[in-house]
Amino acid sequence: MGAYTAVLVKIVICPDSFKGTLGAADAAAAMAAGWRSARPDDEVVTVPLADGGDGTLAVVASAVAGATRHTVEVADAWGKASQGDWLLLPDGTAVVEAAEAVGLARRTEAERDPVTATSYGVGQLLAAAVAAGARAITVGLGGSATVDGGAGMALALGHKLRRVDGNGVKVGARWLADLARVEPARPLDAAVDVAVDVTNPLLGPHGAARVYGPQKGASEADVAELEAVLAHLADVVERDVPGGPWRDLPGAGAAGGLGFGVAAFCGAALRSGGSWIAGLTGLETALTGCDAVVFGEGALDGQTTAHGKIGAHVVAQARRHGARLLAVAGRVDGEAAAGFDDAVELGTTGLEAPAAGARAASRALAQRAANAGS
Repeated sequence: MGAYTAVLVKIVICPDSFKGTLGAADAAAAMAAGWRSARPDDEVVTVPLADGGDGTLAVVASAVAGATRHTVEVADAWGKASQGDWLLLPDGTAVVEAAEAVGLARRTEAERDPVTATSYGVGQLLAAAVAAGARAITVGLGGSATVDGGAGMALALGHKLRRVDGNGVKVGARWLADLARVEPARPLDAAVDVAVDVTNPLLGPHGAARVYGPQKGASEADVAELEAVLAHLADVVERDVPGGPWRDLPGAGAAGGLGFGVAAFCGAALRSGGSWIAGLTGLETALTGCDAVVFGEGALDGQTTAHGKIGAHVVAQARRHGARLLAVAGRVDGEAAAGFDDAVELGTTGLEAPAAGARAASRALAQRAANAGS
């Protein structure tokens, strides 16, 4: 892009959501407005993205003509009645986003407690989709407040989790220590696959409890407890439910072990949420002939380009097309930024007024990119 300032260029703006502050579509619109204010003659294409976590339904709904939203009452991660949406596509496929029921963003940091949180509401969303006639379901995992291995979801779908005395196990991760046996329910009347935003296994140093437990409010003691109950859950489930093992599948640790649970209790295959969304949104077509790609999300850090994340997919595709790779983020980690040609941080002010911050950051990025090419 040596003649960047002298010619019309094509820019593809493809952010993930700025979690808790700005959805992907609004972020893309704000960033495009900022870029155009600095370089009004450029061709700017927006492709809002997600990877299975927060905001997945909104991105799919905007990308697929004729998709319809359905709202049902579900239990949130703490068992309180809440509203959750699922999406029905024209081909009869349902899209369920786990965060719609048990999202971490539904509670303040002080209210979070992954040791007692349950994924029961995810099972309610799946059951609602099947009851409405869906014969295929894609479940987006990410952004959950739970670390129960999908046990709560299984209970909502009719699987029996029994204690030694024959009574049912209470919902919530802590009580999985009492699990003695599983009595599987009949399979769902729908083929299920899972879009995961990470490739972590269920257990171990890279597993659901140790990597993501602290992000959900778990103390060091909580993490040890969660690791133990997830290991016990895996032992019992893989003994009593045909088709395993599942604990070491890439993505089994997604959403607090929901990847494991949906694979075991719904017979689901796990796949990259980023690749799935990129295909639905036409990202590959948009990138054809582009000169620069602008990615965006709340925090540009070591997780941004982890395998399975949408950021990793964007980086790989941008490099394949030989495009300049730029980023806008609420917070920018210096080491992560080294993988981009340039990055602009919104900072505290930008996060307080995220749309305005995204516009300003994108405008600054456009000006810096132009200077770099002059």
